[in-house]
Amino acid sequence: MSSTKRQQTMAKRNRERAVEEKRTLKRLKKQAAKAEKAAGGPMADGPMADGPIADEPMAAEPTEAEPNVE
Repeated sequence: MSSTKRQQTMAKRNRERAVEEKRTLKRLKKQAAKAEKAAGGPMADGPMADGPIADEPMAAEPTEAEPNVE
């Protein structure tokens, strides 16, 4: 029996690092969802999470050229 250890390949290290990153992201996502649920807010996973849909008109915001009269 050989007492020497085999050197780990770069491919195996990269695979292990990718798995660990995926697990970390999943854990963070779960923690964020849990915190959001505890705060009582809506989940940000819906279609509106990225912003308004292109077909929906956006609310007009006054520009500097237009006076804001209320």
